[in-house]
Amino acid sequence: MDKELVINALGPEIRVALLENGIAVEIYVERQDEGNLAGNIYKGRIQRVLPGMQAAFVDAGLKQAAFIYVDEVLNGRTPPPEGIYIKNENEYAEEDEAELDEENGPLTSPLSAGLSEGRPPIEEMLRDGQEILVQVARSPIGTKGARLTTYISLPGRFLVLMPTVDHIGISRRITDEAERTRLRDLVESMRTQPYGYIVRTAGEGVGHDVLAQDMEFLNNLWDDIQQRYQAVSAPSMLHQELTVTLRCVRDLLAHEADRVTIDSPAVYKTVKNFIEKFMPRLKNSMILYTGEEPIFDAYNLEVDIQRALKKKVWLKCGGYIVIEITEALVVIDVNTGRYVGKRNFAETILKTNLEAVKEIAYQIRLRNLGGIIIIDFIDMENKADQEKVYNTLKEALTRDKAKTNVLPMSDMGLIQMTRKRVVKSLPRMMCEPCFYCEGEGVLLSRRTICYNIFRDVRRQGVESDAARIHIQVSPVIADLLLGQESGLISALEEQVNRQICIYPQRDYHLEQYDIVEIREQ
Repeated sequence: MDKELVINALGPEIRVALLENGIAVEIYVERQDEGNLAGNIYKGRIQRVLPGMQAAFVDAGLKQAAFIYVDEVLNGRTPPPEGIYIKNENEYAEEDEAELDEENGPLTSPLSAGLSEGRPPIEEMLRDGQEILVQVARSPIGTKGARLTTYISLPGRFLVLMPTVDHIGISRRITDEAERTRLRDLVESMRTQPYGYIVRTAGEGVGHDVLAQDMEFLNNLWDDIQQRYQAVSAPSMLHQELTVTLRCVRDLLAHEADRVTIDSPAVYKTVKNFIEKFMPRLKNSMILYTGEEPIFDAYNLEVDIQRALKKKVWLKCGGYIVIEITEALVVIDVNTGRYVGKRNFAETILKTNLEAVKEIAYQIRLRNLGGIIIIDFIDMENKADQEKVYNTLKEALTRDKAKTNVLPMSDMGLIQMTRKRVVKSLPRMMCEPCFYCEGEGVLLSRRTICYNIFRDVRRQGVESDAARIHIQVSPVIADLLLGQESGLISALEEQVNRQICIYPQRDYHLEQYDIVEIREQ
């Protein structure tokens, strides 16, 4: 499979697309004022401890107050005299989540807001006004502030540092047992501090000197962060993660992509320096795009992006899926649409659902949808068909690096799943609530608006001493009131015993109207 990274950096935002056989499967967007904060490290101050929630609000200098759960607080000591922070190896980096060694298991449970056995309550570990060293585990999403952790982790090119944890993990993508043993023994022999490390997939086959250099870099970075913590006042940023461009190059190039094409000479130079320093064997994988046509147009990616923002996605068979993103979850509905099948009804439904599965898995990955996802398939009576759809979905999701958990299909034809959410989805990044409907997604029907006007005029016109009543409305409603609903106006004039005049206003919203009473001079 041909894989390529395409980076569009000529403009006000940076866009990165991962292509598989020329088709975009992942898209990342980063803007200067909306960059991904995950991985950033801050010196924060506790604003308020919430015993009932076993959580606390933290001022980290961000636009919104961040929050931290009790299970994310390391024994209430922040920071310890010697760096001793642990981070769940399944949480350290979104891009590497599928690479970790399952046999080691998680060290913490950062998503749990409950009180772990043997752990003191949060009010005994944190107090209002206390300074705290934290790392962003999840960027702000919507109205929710950033989620923080005190379990610090620092990813390098070949290793991930988890300060002072006596634990060595190996990427699960390194399958050769002899190589896993070699890497584990090598890291153990190189450790000069009681720090924990995870060997990333890129570390396979890497020798002692290269790993030692990466380890030294990470150790020095951690020392620098601790020194800065002592030197600055809260709230302050102590360490910033790489830009989306360098993160994608670091984590996707070589293992997820064979080459990277960049349209900006300045960014090309930055990436080139980064690769020569950290990934020298890939220095020939870079291409500077010099075409006159915008790079995303040349790769036909603008069409993919626009399609990823639509609620309705058509299937090749004629069916379609509808994707609704709510505050709490994502709902996906499957419909037969124009597809009527060739043989029988059950076969038509099964074919539609199976085609929908592939598109759903693709759209989830492309749009970076996360959290709770509910999929409403077309009802199937045959249990074997239900099992086939379920297994096909699980298989389709194996290509997704983000961690997913899929439950079997319920009796109502629903599949519930979760997908790790760290950054904003593509629709949340590129769209905003409609200022007309204020995010409701619907408008009052035109007839409903006419009837509301009728009731309001009658309500205030009966006791009014005005000679005439002027109704100012949008042109669309004016046409309806003067045409199909003209009888409504005639009846209203009789009820209030006054002349009613309709005045269209071009700048009025469909639902907007004003009732003006005109009195005789």
